[in-house]
Amino acid sequence: MKRPIYRILVNTLVFLVAAQFLPIHASSPLHYLGAGLILWIVNLLIRPVLIVLTIPLNLLTLGIFTLIINAWMIMLTSGLVPGFYVRGFGVAFTVSLMVSIANWGIKRINS
Repeated sequence: MKRPIYRILVNTLVFLVAAQFLPIHASSPLHYLGAGLILWIVNLLIRPVLIVLTIPLNLLTLGIFTLIINAWMIMLTSGLVPGFYVRGFGVAFTVSLMVSIANWGIKRINS
């Protein structure tokens, strides 16, 4: 049960930190938490399907296409959470890099 909570909190913290440097807007701090929760749900339900569907493209790009899928998931989260907005694909791509690095770091600490 701790693992999903860690992921949600890491997503939320990355959104809060990224909003200080990138054009990310939320109506209130609770919207960041909502975005972290929705990103976790989207990554749980939709991302695996996209990963399987894009296996040939992932093999061709040596896995780099996964970062693009992660950016799409952040754009989808931005569209699903009212009051939370990520401006553009480039910003979503940068945030996806930040989320990936943060989740990797948490995984290294917990194992």
